[in-house]
Amino acid sequence: MFVVALAMVGALCGAAMAVDTLAAVKKSGVLVAGVKDSLPPFGSVDPQTKEFVRYDIDFVKYIAKKLGVRVEFKPVTSANRMPMLMEGRVDILAATMTKTPERAKQVDFSYTYFLTGQKFLTKKGTVKSLKDLEGKKIGTAKGSTSEQNVRKSVPSATILSFDDYPQGVLGVQQGKVIAVTTDESILAGQLGKLEKNPATKGKFEIPDIAISEEPYGLAMRKGDTNFVKFVNDTLLEMEKNGEAKKIFEKWFGPHSDSPIARGKFKITADTRGLQ
Repeated sequence: MFVVALAMVGALCGAAMAVDTLAAVKKSGVLVAGVKDSLPPFGSVDPQTKEFVRYDIDFVKYIAKKLGVRVEFKPVTSANRMPMLMEGRVDILAATMTKTPERAKQVDFSYTYFLTGQKFLTKKGTVKSLKDLEGKKIGTAKGSTSEQNVRKSVPSATILSFDDYPQGVLGVQQGKVIAVTTDESILAGQLGKLEKNPATKGKFEIPDIAISEEPYGLAMRKGDTNFVKFVNDTLLEMEKNGEAKKIFEKWFGPHSDSPIARGKFKITADTRGLQ
């Protein structure tokens, strides 16, 4: 892992630091990635093998293989992921991170590697429009863009911020909130888990109510130019050789637990979310 002691103070203060993670990782032979460990279909731990698996993991593994190094995964939350990157405890974040101009002041983002939109997970038949959410309690995760978006879209609602989305879903089940909101791709994974449980099967849904576009980027330390270019070139390679689509179909295809459409999305040299 690339640990830069001075960056712990300077980066947290927003100062631009000269770092070269690409050279450091090649020298150490290890790429340390911050990922979600309980958020299928993006990141979780296989109960049988105890290994990290799913969409974000497959992207990091491809990048590590391209680098010729082994990969070490560290669990992060929406609230602590950026500090962990800026403190040098991880080299890269692959953690359902929406690209925004505000975040881009502190970290550098890759090209968009996943595109989704923010929706709601509710008990079936309880929410048909945003009006049904007015004045109600809505759950989401601390430190997420979902938290900011829902405050703007339903200003009369009371927002309860949970440590993670599974706790928010539990809040819906227990009647603590009328809905939990985040990106459709994450909600699809949570709904898939509910559908597997005979006690909750058929009782929840994701209404067709979208309040934002969410472009996900891999995050790296600010000013880490060589590493950002390497990661971006690798993402474009994955799109060109079909690996990106293959990973999407594996975790979000029609035979997965979280089926959604990739639509016309392709990885390109884009600036989504940063303008």
